[in-house]
Amino acid sequence: MAGEMSILGSAILALFLAGYLGQQYLPPPKPKVIGLDLGTTFCSVGVFRPGMGDVEVIGDEEGRKSIPSVVSFSLTQVHAGYDGLELADSNPHNTIYDAKRFIGKIFDKPEDLERESARYPFKMVYNNGGTEFVVSTNRTFTVSPEFISSQLLLKLRKMAERHLGMPVHKAVISVPAEFDERQRNYTIRAANLAGLDILRVINEPTAAAMAYGMHKADVSNVLVVDLGGGTLDVSLLNKQGAMFFTRAMAGNNKLGGQDFSQRLLQYIVEKVRQRFGIPPSREEDVHRLRQAVEAAKLNLTLNPRVLLEEPVTRELFEELNADLFQKILAPVRTVLAEGQLEKAEVDEVVLVGGSTRIPRIRKIIGQFFGKDPNTSVDPDLAVVTGVAIQAGIMGGAWPLQVSALEISNRHLRKTNFH
Repeated sequence: MAGEMSILGSAILALFLAGYLGQQYLPPPKPKVIGLDLGTTFCSVGVFRPGMGDVEVIGDEEGRKSIPSVVSFSLTQVHAGYDGLELADSNPHNTIYDAKRFIGKIFDKPEDLERESARYPFKMVYNNGGTEFVVSTNRTFTVSPEFISSQLLLKLRKMAERHLGMPVHKAVISVPAEFDERQRNYTIRAANLAGLDILRVINEPTAAAMAYGMHKADVSNVLVVDLGGGTLDVSLLNKQGAMFFTRAMAGNNKLGGQDFSQRLLQYIVEKVRQRFGIPPSREEDVHRLRQAVEAAKLNLTLNPRVLLEEPVTRELFEELNADLFQKILAPVRTVLAEGQLEKAEVDEVVLVGGSTRIPRIRKIIGQFFGKDPNTSVDPDLAVVTGVAIQAGIMGGAWPLQVSALEISNRHLRKTNFH
């Protein structure tokens, strides 16, 4: 009997040793599940690398970690991402963006959609409460928001397949915390159109909190400030064990990096008009100027001064956008009030979205809370990083992570500022 136990013990030890040596010396298996961040202005794909214990955000052919959420239609092709963005100025009526704002969304009356569509150069039509985008190439037809989203997700899927060297069919995807069941289901439908089976839908603030390691940290109250290209979302999360409960949400659906760029563009156009008597009007000139302004905005987060048509300082950029920057605090105050929390009771303030890189914005948030926000994660990639961690968990990747569970609060509504 003792001999049998000894043999059994040796066999178990051998199995553990084999597993340990396998983890140490054998090449890790390929990730089975990808993580998708379908953003309003940019989207990304990432994987949790088994054995490595970290996330890899996958780049496109040029190595860019995010692609614009833009789809453009030409006579023979559908162009997604940067290819679509390149056609935005020359083919504005057939270049669709902001589709995420309309996916699964119901408008009570056609007039409600008309008011919303006035902001865009492309045409929309009301269809049984939902939205269809009108495309006119050699023929005129309509496409749904989920079809537009599917083209972006297909692009991300192909990026992942090229990088991993294998077919990909399973994914975890993020959505805004305020999305209702219909909007979540239509997002899943978009992924299905792209040939993907969605294993889990995770809220963007929860994904961001996971990227910052909040699911493993000793914290209770986490405030997530997500300022992207077109929207501001502020969420107050309460963590109980490994469970996240959204206590309050607020935001501004018409405030983001595009608005900051537009202020700088208007300034430069006016300077050109003063110098030459007329503003730039040629399509190519406007396109080139818009690209230069976007590059200048990004450079000003790192450098105090850049050269555009004339020298532009960070102070000037901040002055042009001073009123917009202050608008960020309105939803912050609201979520604290609705969550019945004092500023001092917030354990961590985490930043998400490329626009939170702007030094002045970080300073405004830091001064409000009396402490610096957590900037340890690339804000552009925070959501996709968290989604990729969850994808790794769903795919059974090792080393095992602590999974974040979300407590549903179907009665919670998002307060919107304009």
